[in-house]
Amino acid sequence: MMELTAFDKALLNLLQTELPVCSHPFAKLGAELGTDEATVLAHLKHLKAEGYLRRIGTFFNSARLGYHGTLVALEVEEEKMASVAEAINRYPGATHNYEREGQYNLWFTLLTPDPKVERKILHEVRALPGVRAMMNLKAHKKYKINVQFHLK
Repeated sequence: MMELTAFDKALLNLLQTELPVCSHPFAKLGAELGTDEATVLAHLKHLKAEGYLRRIGTFFNSARLGYHGTLVALEVEEEKMASVAEAINRYPGATHNYEREGQYNLWFTLLTPDPKVERKILHEVRALPGVRAMMNLKAHKKYKINVQFHLK
């Protein structure tokens, strides 16, 4: 893995909190960093290829858009872990799919437009080969934590 340059760190710091909403956000970031859009895009492409950056996207207030979320914990047979994770990843509303230690070893969040869609998806996931058990952990109150990594 490559070592981050001072420019890369400055770019990643800005990207976490200051991505402009405009027709050329990377040109605007480039201007803030004393360079041009092409340089910013080239660095971002390289950072992604090196694994420092997974995706660039927005966060929406899903509840205001009419979506409902839930956290789901699955107990999955080890040899079926990859296939179950891949199946879950095919659902558009499935996010934060990750493996954990313990009885419930695969967790994901699910956003759906209505409870019927959620029930259908969870029924399908529960029926996947290798899924032994499932807990649907509905939130009663939402807490949002803003995590930022300041790179020096």
